[in-house]
Amino acid sequence: MSATALFHLAFPVHDIAEARRFYGGLLGCPEGRSSEAWVDFDFYGHQVVAHLSPAECGHRATSQVDGDDVPVRHFGAILPMADWEALAARLQGAGTRFIVAPHVRFKGQVGEQATMFFLDPSGNALEFKSFADMSQVFAK
Repeated sequence: MSATALFHLAFPVHDIAEARRFYGGLLGCPEGRSSEAWVDFDFYGHQVVAHLSPAECGHRATSQVDGDDVPVRHFGAILPMADWEALAARLQGAGTRFIVAPHVRFKGQVGEQATMFFLDPSGNALEFKSFADMSQVFAK
């Protein structure tokens, strides 16, 4: 696979202005092209597109991962540890309600990682994680 390949994800939101405040403001993702019905964001170097589609919003199912109920449908980014810690602090400072609070899971095991889950204003689940050792991202 090419190292220059970019990821693209389209997801539903119930309010474009609220999506701009959350993704652009709180998460700091620069905005790209947009219309009244959708807006592109530079999501840590990848393109995500918030589409106005209220009936499609929200997460519905969870799955057990290392003792946490995590939303089955979610997306996010793997950040360098210092960036993950700064984001966790910013989200906590903003009063974000976490589904899974920032912590380290799989401690002492293959794939040890810092993780946190929370919802955007439209109920889409996001996970941000970090690895002290990036070689563990795909370790078995």
